[in-house]
Amino acid sequence: MSDFAPRYLADYSESNFSISTVELDFKLDETKTRVTNRMKMTRKVATKDPLVLDGEHLTLLSVLIDDEILSSDDYQLSDNSLSLLVDKAEFTLEIITEINPLDNTALEGLFKSGDAYCTQCEAEGFRRISYYLDRPDIMATFSTKVIADKEKFPFLLSNGNKVAEGDLPSGQHFVQWHDPFPKPCYLFALVAGDFDILKDNFTTSSGRDVALEIFVDKGNFNKAHHAMASLKHSMKWDEETFGLEYDLDIYMIVAVDFFNMGAMENKGLNVFNSKFVLADETSATDVDYFNVEAVIAHEYFHNWTGNRVTCRDWFQLSLKEGLTVFRDQQFSADMHSAAVNRIQNVRVLRSLQFAEDAGPMAHPIRPEKVIEMNNFYTLTVYEKGAEVIRMIHTLLGADKFRAGIDLYFKRFDGMAVTCDDFISAMSDASGVDLTQFKHWYTQSGTPIINVNESFDIKTSEYTLTLAQSNGDNPALHIPIGIELITAKDEQNQSTLLQLTEKEQSWTFKGFSQKPVLALLTGFSAPVKAPFSQPDQDLQIIMTRATDEFCRWDAGQKLLTTYIMQLLHNPALVLPESLYSAFVEILNADISEAFKAEQLTLPSFSELADSIDEVDPIALLNAIENIQHQIASKLAPMLLKQYQQNIQADYANDGKAIGKRALKNICLSYLTRLNDHQNLVTQQYQSSNNMTDTLATLSCAAKSSHEKLNEMMVDFEGKWQDITLVMDKWFAIQASVNDESIFDNLSKLIAHPLFSLKNPNRARSLIGAFVNSNPRYFHCASGRGYQFLIDQLIKLNDINPQVASRLITPLIQFKSFDQDRQIMIKAKLEQLAKQEVLSKDLKEKLDAALA
Repeated sequence: MSDFAPRYLADYSESNFSISTVELDFKLDETKTRVTNRMKMTRKVATKDPLVLDGEHLTLLSVLIDDEILSSDDYQLSDNSLSLLVDKAEFTLEIITEINPLDNTALEGLFKSGDAYCTQCEAEGFRRISYYLDRPDIMATFSTKVIADKEKFPFLLSNGNKVAEGDLPSGQHFVQWHDPFPKPCYLFALVAGDFDILKDNFTTSSGRDVALEIFVDKGNFNKAHHAMASLKHSMKWDEETFGLEYDLDIYMIVAVDFFNMGAMENKGLNVFNSKFVLADETSATDVDYFNVEAVIAHEYFHNWTGNRVTCRDWFQLSLKEGLTVFRDQQFSADMHSAAVNRIQNVRVLRSLQFAEDAGPMAHPIRPEKVIEMNNFYTLTVYEKGAEVIRMIHTLLGADKFRAGIDLYFKRFDGMAVTCDDFISAMSDASGVDLTQFKHWYTQSGTPIINVNESFDIKTSEYTLTLAQSNGDNPALHIPIGIELITAKDEQNQSTLLQLTEKEQSWTFKGFSQKPVLALLTGFSAPVKAPFSQPDQDLQIIMTRATDEFCRWDAGQKLLTTYIMQLLHNPALVLPESLYSAFVEILNADISEAFKAEQLTLPSFSELADSIDEVDPIALLNAIENIQHQIASKLAPMLLKQYQQNIQADYANDGKAIGKRALKNICLSYLTRLNDHQNLVTQQYQSSNNMTDTLATLSCAAKSSHEKLNEMMVDFEGKWQDITLVMDKWFAIQASVNDESIFDNLSKLIAHPLFSLKNPNRARSLIGAFVNSNPRYFHCASGRGYQFLIDQLIKLNDINPQVASRLITPLIQFKSFDQDRQIMIKAKLEQLAKQEVLSKDLKEKLDAALA
């Protein structure tokens, strides 16, 4: 089969072979690591088909069956497989390979991260370590022995529990690990290095004592405490909420700088991108603290939803990821403000996932075909997948959902299963028929909900008609939460509607006047509802709805209305009613964090996704226009709020975080005005935390502040030795709103601290420019597009996964005007003509250019 041939869900079949145990021996060396893989295998069906093992970038040294060495005539070797005929029903297969971790810049399989060895095997990285049946439904128990130089690599880690260790000649040592739980090879992990280690313990609800260990680079010990606290909170929450207890004697986390993903849930040994572990009061922002907690929780929750029960095949990826994202969102909602967390979830969905649904790589949360599996670690699988789980939770209720989770683990613990298996457990445990609901797993795109309403004053009846539009697809089962806001002396009515037909109507009685409809309470379904409501109704929802999501959403709709008008009429003067709504928000008795969300404008990407063939610069001008008008009109009030939320002492509790958020959103408005530019330098000089410092620099970058360069030089001098903080410095530099940006980008690419081989650094500069500097990324000359293409050509050879993720905004070009579509398509064709193109990029380019 060609490397570029698609694989189809419909073609899935079980392997003819199974593996019961795997014994791995690693002799670590930078360029010649030797891996001995000894597997006990069984032929499950009586066929003459050969055993075909996956393998890439391997040097094969020997193959043995039941300790008999095979000659090269006994097997066939290709660039991606090892095939051999075996006529035994049960046998032991031993394969010895040699690999080069130092040159593995793709960061899949075994690679070097700084001075440490590290692995990443999801989705299909184990085939870069040894020849294997590299598919998630092959589950075996693993024993791993690691041998390395003791002085350089005092810590040798792998999955499970440590069972042996000792010294060897020539300054080497070994450690042996055994994982008693069968797992697919994508959950295998190995780490070797010299670290600082933070130790703690957790006593489970059944009284078992679990050792907790977090390994970080030397000097980062004090930055691991928040991660440890987050881990313990996650363990306690999962026991209390889902009755799920950790199952090994030890739980380890290792933080590394070179990592393609955020983190990886390998059984008992989670490998993390260091940005989601390291945090302290001086170097981490409020968002950093939140993200560390959320990602620690996500990977820990995978121990059950992903590890104990895993995917039968990679088309079922949302089985573990959508479910686990839902779980980590619920955890974050319980740890912080549920309303603010929900709003932030929806921002991501609307800004990025909806665009993905409308783009060339649109796919259901359970894809039907795939070329490069790494391309399907998408917002659709994760975020929309979580929304689908949330809808099940909404339809069933908390108690029946928990019963479904309990049945799911009772039936499938230790197995590799499908999305259908999950739905069946939910349906059987709750007694709720979810047959129609399963269409969510097979339909791509964002459904549209059209709304019609009427009111009969004679009968006091309000009728609501909803129609779903999702092409020729079957009707979806969609939970639609609504709140009907009535006269001030009447109680609002809230209910959950279940839209199961293409069009349905509901009638509500007992109103003295037409109620105002607040639609999609809690954002009950991942849909678009282009429902036009008068400004007055939106302002009523903003101030009188009991559902906090709807209050925020009404404000977003109101702001979007005026941005759209400014797009076509830049001379438009905003009405007093909009300012009144903002004044009411600022004066309201609500949390500062929620006020900050209500004051935040819809994002450029969300707005661009909602307009056909938009001129991106005109859209950006409209956004800046509304910011300037609001700032000009409300400057005294915004300044008052800014000053009231200054905190002399740093604190990291919810109240303090909310006050910083509100203060800094006020600052972002005020710095649109020339007479408030002094606030930038004042806050930079007085800041006692990274959140305020970066907010200042971001405002300065967007307003081309005269002191920006001076502050950036000062910041670099203070933080040049702290990798994660310098990532933020590169990101700010890439977002500078100035004609000099392209000269600066060239200098930054050549900066001694920049390297395309480091995914975090590549994303911090290239990703920040592409996603946070739309004025120059989309500039009429095309220089922004060419800059990205030039970097993608380099990354295609260095790290295709990173390249594939960075290209996403470019392939979603059909949102923009014809001139830019032509320009972008020409740039994509330039990239497509590269002599050697990775599967990661080729799949996306073929889809975009089709």
